[in-house]
Amino acid sequence: MNPWIIANVLAVKKWTNNLFSLILNADIEPFQAGQFNKLSIYNHTSTNYCRIQRAYSYVNSPQEKNIEIYIVRVKDGKMSNILYNLKNGDNIFIKKKSFGFFIIDEIPSCDNLWMFATGTAIGPYCSILKTGKNIDRFNNIILIHAVRYQYELTYLPLMKELQKKYNGKLKIQTITSQEKNNHSLTGRIPLLLKNNILEQHIGLTIDSHTSHVMLCGNPFMIKDTCEFLKNNRNMKKHLRRRQGHITLEHYW
Repeated sequence: MNPWIIANVLAVKKWTNNLFSLILNADIEPFQAGQFNKLSIYNHTSTNYCRIQRAYSYVNSPQEKNIEIYIVRVKDGKMSNILYNLKNGDNIFIKKKSFGFFIIDEIPSCDNLWMFATGTAIGPYCSILKTGKNIDRFNNIILIHAVRYQYELTYLPLMKELQKKYNGKLKIQTITSQEKNNHSLTGRIPLLLKNNILEQHIGLTIDSHTSHVMLCGNPFMIKDTCEFLKNNRNMKKHLRRRQGHITLEHYW
């Protein structure tokens, strides 16, 4: 059994017109960093009354009291627009138990752990890195966050705090696909890999002997990056029954 329970809205942080974070309080069961949960609301129309639900990853660590969810507001999206307009004190529903295996305990030990995220998919990496559990198995952790525009890097301050916490082990790199600036690389992740711009900039190489790659976010990024890694780096998808080099989680 995994029942729906009440989640109380403590705050809605509106970073932009399309990006926001929900801060919730709910009596969920303990979860592992990197997992996700499902939020639910009832949609009322003149002709219909139905439950809408969507899956979202945690930004917070399991040790933190409040739940934090990072969400993109989808144009004409039924769920995200209602969530965006919630007020402090409102109630929604959340599942009692969390889901997923995008967790650090599922990742084989290696020298270099690469974490690739697009958009709001930075969330599970924040949770993992905040927690810090079982991280000492990796010599280097490289966190890549790709967005369209620099102003969408809303969790960059947290990323920089985490970088200080890990004292040289964690490297961060931001990417913007729709604008050039002095603080980020420009382009799409697969193309930056193909042209050897990303690895050269960071000073580390992705290969099947030293690296494991985590991919989270845009399914097109995941597909194209997987194909590049399989065809050019002799890497394969990691499964619980067969160890590999690529762990992924689609965000829609």
